[in-house]
Amino acid sequence: MDVVIVESPAKAKTINKYLGRDYTVLASFGHVRDLPAKDGSVRPDEDFSMSWEVDGKSSKRLTDIARAVKDADGLVLATDPDREGEAISWHVLEVLRQKKALKDKPVRRVVFNAITKKAVLDAMAQPRDIDVPLVDAYLARRALDYLVGFTLSPVLWRKLPGARSAGRVQSVALRLVCDREAEIERFVREDYWLVAATLGTPRKESFEARLTAFEGRKLQKLDIKSQEEADAIKEMLDGAEFGAASVEAKPTKRNPVPPFTTSTLQQAASSRLGFSASRTMQVAQRLYEGVEIGGETAGLITYMRTDGVQIAPEAIDGARETIASAFGARYLPEKPRFYSTKAKNAQEAHEAIRPTDFSRTPDSVRQYLEADQARLYDLIWKRAISSQMVSAEIERTTVEIDARNGARSASLRAVGSVIKFDGFLAAYADRKDEDAEDEESRRLPEINSGERLAREAIDVTQHTTEPPPRYSEASLIKKMEELGIGRPSTYAATLKTLEDRGYVQIDKRRLVPEAKGRLVTTFLESFFDRYVEYDFTAALEEKLDQISDGKLAWKDVLRDFWREFSGAVDGIKELRVSEVLDALNEELAPLVFPAREDGGDPRLCPKCGAGQLSLKLGRYGAFIGCSNYPECGYTRQLGADNGNGEAVGETGDRELGTDPYTGEAIVLKSGRFGPYVQRGEGKEAKRSSLPKGWTPDSIDHERALALLSLPRNVGPHPETGKMISAGLGRYGPFLLHDGAYANLDSIEDVFSVGINRAVSLIAEKQAKGVRGRGGKPAALKELGDHPDGGAITVRDGRYGPYVNHGKVNATLPKGKDPMAVTMEEALALIAEKAGKSGGAKRGKSAKTGGKAPKTGKKSADKSGQAAGS
Repeated sequence: MDVVIVESPAKAKTINKYLGRDYTVLASFGHVRDLPAKDGSVRPDEDFSMSWEVDGKSSKRLTDIARAVKDADGLVLATDPDREGEAISWHVLEVLRQKKALKDKPVRRVVFNAITKKAVLDAMAQPRDIDVPLVDAYLARRALDYLVGFTLSPVLWRKLPGARSAGRVQSVALRLVCDREAEIERFVREDYWLVAATLGTPRKESFEARLTAFEGRKLQKLDIKSQEEADAIKEMLDGAEFGAASVEAKPTKRNPVPPFTTSTLQQAASSRLGFSASRTMQVAQRLYEGVEIGGETAGLITYMRTDGVQIAPEAIDGARETIASAFGARYLPEKPRFYSTKAKNAQEAHEAIRPTDFSRTPDSVRQYLEADQARLYDLIWKRAISSQMVSAEIERTTVEIDARNGARSASLRAVGSVIKFDGFLAAYADRKDEDAEDEESRRLPEINSGERLAREAIDVTQHTTEPPPRYSEASLIKKMEELGIGRPSTYAATLKTLEDRGYVQIDKRRLVPEAKGRLVTTFLESFFDRYVEYDFTAALEEKLDQISDGKLAWKDVLRDFWREFSGAVDGIKELRVSEVLDALNEELAPLVFPAREDGGDPRLCPKCGAGQLSLKLGRYGAFIGCSNYPECGYTRQLGADNGNGEAVGETGDRELGTDPYTGEAIVLKSGRFGPYVQRGEGKEAKRSSLPKGWTPDSIDHERALALLSLPRNVGPHPETGKMISAGLGRYGPFLLHDGAYANLDSIEDVFSVGINRAVSLIAEKQAKGVRGRGGKPAALKELGDHPDGGAITVRDGRYGPYVNHGKVNATLPKGKDPMAVTMEEALALIAEKAGKSGGAKRGKSAKTGGKAPKTGKKSADKSGQAAGS
């Protein structure tokens, strides 16, 4: 009997069914070792030797694996088919060798690009050895990320208090977001006018044509700069006669796009489904590992971390059969279509993301899938099937029109197109196709060259140029891919890290850099510019790819990098904080010192009128303060404004009136942590921060009184007789009754919610299992028993949903649906939580009763990044 090692329990369960009794399939639960999050884990002075640590949750699994291998005939390493999967196999093999569990047993490496019975059996018949160059590339990448993070981050902490850390790839992604923000701030809007004519044919059909030339001068989009010029053109056209100078109808074809890669799937899922990159990968992982359909578990898609666009020949045959049966013979091209990747080095090395069986249409499997799974599978299936369909046939018509008014002339153009045969568009249209669909569906009426056209209306419209849009997750991933920064398996983790560190926030699906993020980027650009350059980072990625191809030695790459990087860090260690602040004041002037409406010096303190404003660094990060401190105590939050571009604090404190009951003054102030209202002075003063969505310029006497009056008594509960109150807390607006909380949707609800709705909301929260004074919430979902004994459940507490085992409570990641939590995810979260707390509580609940081993911080799956990555 052979032991087969895969990464997840779900995959282990499915593959065990395929292989039968001659195999024991065990899960590693992702990575089993990592570099400890402390200095010295990578030692450049010892030729980049690395210390690996097995964390608490992996120790028992590795012991179980070693025990099983000792009694087995051989070992099959079947982790995922990418660099991370190769690394996990290497780690497992190294640990088993250290435990002397292998002896002379044969070791084979196999990869499954899809979790289907055929794919698994075919892979088992074609084993290979560990891909050493691929492991070397992993070691180099891991060492680089560690060295950058654990060398640069301490410098950052000392020079910019409040900053979290700086990672190799994340810092460059953050720079992209910040550079775009600076571009938006520099953008100068321009007004321009467009002129269009609504014309009629002799057959009484209307269409629109746009002005392209006037008095012999060709006009581009922005060429008409004033209302006067536009009105003069309109006056001429109002008296002109129009005729069709030429009509050209040109047939064209539009070809389908390739099937999804990791990055294009993330982009499409973001724009079409509203999924974040991490959510896309979570759902895709479930589809890859398999779902139960008709009593049989099968993977629905191929491996989802790939930059390849090719499809296996047998899969192409299946796609062609489905096209013929589902769409008809006319939609099937004579020959299969083949695609080649445009990536510089598609070392992640697989097929494109496609269905494992094209005959499993989205409609046929929808009943077996969760809602998000069904939506993502529908997207993948349609994109893949369309890639093997015939081109769309389109007729594009262009009409050139002359307009004459005496000796004066103008030219206009009408363009329309129509889809003559939809082809692949019957299955899938990418975003540019959908954007053009309105134009294509507006077919021009019959127009003959030389015939006169009737003038129906001349329209002049004013427009304003717009700055480039902020990046969305999808457009940032696309840009990173174009620049060669990062790789498919890293995009989701990179974006999640930026958000978790507070460097960016997502507003209406757009990435907005926080002040902290802009400070970090400016600091790195000012003092470590080479290491946040796009070309430098892309060139380093290429070297990592060359390592995976066996063309470069991984330690040579590390030596070259470390020689220059360590020298740059040494040169910055003695830098004084005042020098850092001077550089930041200059580079971030538009953000830090916005222009004043009165044209005065934006750096002049508005409170004392003598000091100069400057960035200051405090325990909790940067803020703006006066140089006359402590005589002048003026401060304001970095980047805060009143909604009109005027910085909060620019005009000092603003008096709003007095409290009608106490007679105390009510003042709008700005502190280090943002704007707030205050009643009274000294230690007895009542203060309230402004809730989310309320800007300083919107605060008046009435609103300030309302805030300072919180919490508000709604009324006694009809059953308990105890008071229900509404208030604003750290986690937003809430209701409180008998020690139990229920969330409110908005701050306005705090002031308006009535007793009936309050009782209803509290009841709904209690039904979900809200924690009261009495103890533990009711279980939302029971997952089963922990390997150490005891039930694992999903519950909803005061601060959100979590998984529970004994005395260990592990909060679910932000955005995670509590009803979608799997046993695998729960075990990983519980193990990580127990590890962070030293394992004491968990140890007491275990059968041994002793203390659990001390563990290091370790990610639950292979997509996790260490602190400095």
